[in-house]
Amino acid sequence: MSTVLETEEHKALRAAVAALGRRYGRDYTTGLAREGAHPRELWAEAGKLGFLGVNLPAEYGGGGAGMAELSIVLEELGAAGSPLLMMVVSPAICGTVIARFGTEDQKRRWLPGLSDGTLTMSFGITEPDAGSNSHRITTTARRDGGDWVLSGRKVFISGVDISDATLVVGRTADARTGRLKPCLFIVERETPGFTRTPIDMELQAAEKQFELVLDDVRLPAGALVGEEEDTGLLQLFAGLNPERVMTAAFAIGMGRYALGRAVEYAGTRQVWKAPIGAHQAVAHPLAVAHIELELARLMMQKAAGLCDAGDDIGAGEAANMAKYAAAEACVKAVDQAVHTLGGNGLTREYGLASLITASRVARIAPVSREMILNYVSHQTLGLPKSY
Repeated sequence: MSTVLETEEHKALRAAVAALGRRYGRDYTTGLAREGAHPRELWAEAGKLGFLGVNLPAEYGGGGAGMAELSIVLEELGAAGSPLLMMVVSPAICGTVIARFGTEDQKRRWLPGLSDGTLTMSFGITEPDAGSNSHRITTTARRDGGDWVLSGRKVFISGVDISDATLVVGRTADARTGRLKPCLFIVERETPGFTRTPIDMELQAAEKQFELVLDDVRLPAGALVGEEEDTGLLQLFAGLNPERVMTAAFAIGMGRYALGRAVEYAGTRQVWKAPIGAHQAVAHPLAVAHIELELARLMMQKAAGLCDAGDDIGAGEAANMAKYAAAEACVKAVDQAVHTLGGNGLTREYGLASLITASRVARIAPVSREMILNYVSHQTLGLPKSY
């Protein structure tokens, strides 16, 4: 893929991560998923090489770079067939929020481990009855002396079983208005009252999904992210924009992997006198898939740049657009790749069939394509809401 807009440092990072990804590859990832295991070896090596924490502050063990660099890491691992889904959550969402808003104690406690991969953190926002409407979140936090007490439920929370803590989005009552406002809390895995139940997913992936129950979970005052309660909404913006950028990177990497397998097959598979890739009915759809992935990457680069510049409003628009474009490009690339291989596209040998389901995730999570279209029509185009 073209990297004409990238610096020499970015190109070097891309090459180094691609080399790491090739040492593991698609067989490694799918094998772990079938066994119900986790990519611990790849995660640990990526951490030691400084790839996982490339976006986190250097004074806390990170690389001192930003989302532009972290998205390169995830994209290239995905293009090699070995993406790390928890990168979307642990360094991108949780690491960013703690780096920007955490107390000094929270930064020292979590950021070095998130940077080198020795600590992992999940992110808990989605609820059974709230869906995409974060205003309906019912997980609440109340003060009890010097502590906080959390109660509520969360669903579709990735990787809780391998995470040392979960960054939970709850709501507290504003003493002045009585209205509930968002706040973020760090809930460590073995905290009493904090339980997890696996969700039986048709999707085969190494990272599992969980339902969480917080049954009067008692937390110390220091579990609240930041020094005060009034920054919760800003914290959400700071975390959700990188989440969308990284989801775009995940989707672009997946699409590149599928397209690469299809191009290789089309260039060598010969039924008549020439390889099937010589026929425009095969070649042109693959060319379109490549173009759409390239365009999605440009939008992702713009969004990452706005995140790194601290422009949360501009990044919100661009990150949503990037996620939408990348998801659509990914789904089309995977579909065309499978179609190019015909029956072989559904075999385990070629490793594409499982991507049919996986590619749909990019359309659904962390926000659906319809909600992104709502965002663009309301926020960008100024059209009235229907809800």
